[in-house]
Amino acid sequence: MLGAIAGDIIGSVYEARPIKTPHFYPLFDPLCHPTDDTVLTVALAESILYGDDYVVTLKDFYRSYPFAGYGGTFARWAESTNCRPYNSWGNGSAMRVSPVGYAYNTLEEVLARAEESAAVTHNHPEGIKGAQATAAAIFLARTGKTKEEIRHYTEATFGYDLSRSLDEIRPEYTFDVSCQGTVPQAIRAFLESTDYENAVRLAISLGGDSDTLACITGGIAQAFYGGVPSEIAETVWDLLNDHLAGIVRKFMDRYP
Repeated sequence: MLGAIAGDIIGSVYEARPIKTPHFYPLFDPLCHPTDDTVLTVALAESILYGDDYVVTLKDFYRSYPFAGYGGTFARWAESTNCRPYNSWGNGSAMRVSPVGYAYNTLEEVLARAEESAAVTHNHPEGIKGAQATAAAIFLARTGKTKEEIRHYTEATFGYDLSRSLDEIRPEYTFDVSCQGTVPQAIRAFLESTDYENAVRLAISLGGDSDTLACITGGIAQAFYGGVPSEIAETVWDLLNDHLAGIVRKFMDRYP
């Protein structure tokens, strides 16, 4: 999950000022910071670690980090006494799901847990599908599947079209908060990548919801490439507060 968090932080400054190239420097802009993607990813990790209710934990983390940049619908839900899902197809279900891909030992359980984690808010079929596709890609990557196997499974199971290259997607791609407009593109960035850093750079180069694209891509890339480069990881640890970092370390110790 550290790869997802790193992607979120690196992409955080480009949501408001999108770029269309992977060649940006430095990798970590001085204004880079953890966003709601990181906060809710860590919330999901804590729920898995301790068996806590997803709804309770998501709302607790929202109250602890109210200015992380949440979507309006999620914020209204988190602030309310309502615990029912709101039929969202947004990419929030996919951006927070990476812990599921690392925590369970079978693909069937990963798919089931991804659906559970999504459905507390994003119970629209596209919201569930986006979370499942992301978690499944992470699971397949960490269990030694090739990029072609991951691509074939994703296309066959979820109906995503992964045939278009980033060069074809990039010129017309704009800000999109839907799962169907984010998850396939993020997976495609992973498929075209050569290493972890390149994967995150490619995701950000699409423009649009850059932190979420890079968060999804980064989670898969960490699993496939065997970790996050040490210099990137060190910067991420420096940018996380003790509370968030402590949960991430506990999760990674339990689910290496």
